Amino acid sequence: MASSLPDRYKKRLLKLSDQRITKDGVIVIKAQEHRSQEQNREEALQRLQDLIKNAICASQQRFAIALPKPRKPSKPTRSSQRKRLDSKTKRSQLKTMRGKVTDE
Repeated sequence: MASSLPDRYKKRLLKLSDQRITKDGVIVIKAQEHRSQEQNREEALQRLQDLIKNAICASQQRFAIALPKPRKPSKPTRSSQRKRLDSKTKRSQLKTMRGKVTDE
């Protein structure tokens, strides 16, 4: 059965790590709560709508159909760079001190 969702929504939904989405990209929703098939079908459709509306990305809480914000690259501050390099040199000195001791 072909999907009527736009391609960008499909791509966002397929990226979700949801156990209801198979490797083939098929969304499986099972509804067996009611005695009638029609009520179960309506409940399954409602769950599918909820999944599409409220699908949350793993890293951030955004809707699956909302477009992500573009990333603004940032530079580390000069002091943070200096701290990083200082810690690297200290670690390097510590490791060189672990070497064999020679009589010279």
